[in-house]
Amino acid sequence: MALIKNPIPILEYDDNPQAVLMPDRAHLYQFPEYAVFPFLGDEVERYAKRHHCPKIGEFETITKIFPIYQVSYGGKELCLCQAPLGGAAAAQFLDFLIGYGVRKIISAGSCGALVPIEENQFLIPTEALRDEGASYHYLPASRTVQADPAAVAAIEKAMKKNGFSWQECRTWTTDGFFRETKDLVAYRREEGFSVVEMECASLFACAQFRNVTFGQFLFTADTLADIQDDRDWGEKSYAPALQICLDAAVQL
Repeated sequence: MALIKNPIPILEYDDNPQAVLMPDRAHLYQFPEYAVFPFLGDEVERYAKRHHCPKIGEFETITKIFPIYQVSYGGKELCLCQAPLGGAAAAQFLDFLIGYGVRKIISAGSCGALVPIEENQFLIPTEALRDEGASYHYLPASRTVQADPAAVAAIEKAMKKNGFSWQECRTWTTDGFFRETKDLVAYRREEGFSVVEMECASLFACAQFRNVTFGQFLFTADTLADIQDDRDWGEKSYAPALQICLDAAVQL
């Protein structure tokens, strides 16, 4: 184990898996091995209410308490919980789930198109640009982080089962939602990134560090390819995305 020092703090890294505060320090729960952890507005709550899913835990933050439900699906028991916006918050919640027994996780969320892509198009990121902060606390500095091939394969099978088409993509993960400038967008396109979002790199890195299987797919919401294009932020994708998550998770 080694502490890497650097004049730039975000490039410093400690590979020690033990921190002063660990996610499971309170010894609260024992969650199922499988989890669906999507960014889908109120869709998780609607599903849990419709299917009478019991609450088996909660993730408490200073601004909100996130309920964690249990779902019986495909012959397996799964956690079901809404992921919070932003890489740092989402990685903290994911680490919490892992600390209490989760090992196989599927997520879904919206993204902005950097190139012309219709709204509500499903995409599976295979690589994420680490233009955020959380991933650097889980993995040494690098420009990108790769998706888990096993999770990508499971998501593809679930897409096929539900009759949806998809594209593989490279995604730009950034903390700066209001700092996606014209020149930066052009630069990311030149590098081969076709969408932008706020969590993939953080979650890929957290899962790799904790040695669990994690996969995430995306659907197009807004667009930076044409700033005059008025869209509905991908709301039509919420329900089908949750179904795909469930089908993918039980195949991991």
